[in-house]
Amino acid sequence: MLAVLAAVTALSAPLTVRAAECSKVVISADSDYAPLHWYDGKRLTGASIEIATRALSALNIPYEVRYVGPFHRVLKEAESGQVAMVSSLKNTPERQSYLAFASVPLFSNPIAVFVARDKRFAYAGWKDLIGKRGAITLGNQFGGGFDEFLRDNLIIETAQKFYMNFSKLDSGRIDYLITGYYNGVIYLNQNGLADRFMPLRPFVSESDNYLAMSRASPCVKLLPRINAQLEAMQKSGELRAVLQSFETDLRIDTANPDQSGRAK
Repeated sequence: MLAVLAAVTALSAPLTVRAAECSKVVISADSDYAPLHWYDGKRLTGASIEIATRALSALNIPYEVRYVGPFHRVLKEAESGQVAMVSSLKNTPERQSYLAFASVPLFSNPIAVFVARDKRFAYAGWKDLIGKRGAITLGNQFGGGFDEFLRDNLIIETAQKFYMNFSKLDSGRIDYLITGYYNGVIYLNQNGLADRFMPLRPFVSESDNYLAMSRASPCVKLLPRINAQLEAMQKSGELRAVLQSFETDLRIDTANPDQSGRAK
């Protein structure tokens, strides 16, 4: 019996070791959040994907960019370790339980309230949303304390894709939606809807997005090396240059937005 147990242990030990190895980094992201990351019908692309793959390539770390569906599914797979890296998202207390965030911020990502132009309402801050019907994309969090305010005070619906919330806004089912300012403006400009919908000021929040590694993945041990590479890319101006290239491709000047929601 001891001999059999020893043999089983000898066979299973290499499998355990292999299971704990990081053979490649599986990268994913929100598939509906241009210019940071989106699914173009064939692949995930965007500024955060470009930065993640450049950093891993510079470190000679194998990777796979994987489209897994809506963002809430990306987060579930990151929680289980099937996705090793989420290329860019907000650092929130809830997410810290299953994600280890990089120390270097990638982008500033302002969050805005969007409304129908003909049904706009007075808005000076969070409290002006109380009593109105709002919507967010499933899986989105916003940082800066707004997630807690939303949970405790607001009437909110969710949708798998943020464009679905613009349809609800158009039909009058909701009074406002909350999403990233830039991806909302890009969507309106690309679909000829900037005359029908607009973002309100002030922003709901204006905090940074970070790359994060799944705590359940053996690849999380790579984070110190990735941090060092991102820091070098930040110092050289490469992070900003990548974002600007995608802003240019999508024909939006995110550095100089006007109050109407149109790009200057």
